Amino acid sequence: MSLIPDVLGNLFRRRATVMYPEERREPPESLRGKLSFDRSKCIGCRLCWRVCPASAIEIVKDDKGFRPVFHIYRCIYCYLCVDVCPVKAIKPTREYENVALRKEDLVVR
Repeated sequence: MSLIPDVLGNLFRRRATVMYPEERREPPESLRGKLSFDRSKCIGCRLCWRVCPASAIEIVKDDKGFRPVFHIYRCIYCYLCVDVCPVKAIKPTREYENVALRKEDLVVR
């Protein structure tokens, strides 16, 4: 019997959650989102690879020399790579929807 007043009281109450993805909120300024990488600025110093505590950065060689490849599925969003990059080729974004069916799709080249 004591359950009926609780059910009726909550039935007409305003919902407490946001109906995502239909209703989207603006992310806060302090959000640590997905990384962006500008290959034209990169000098191939490999400092980002050295400081990454999650081993989320792989160094590959291409026609311009060495460059990082970021595996977002391993990233812990500490942004040490952003801080250590001398030419600011790695930048943070506010993109937070990092969902994919395959982990190979969560790579920033």
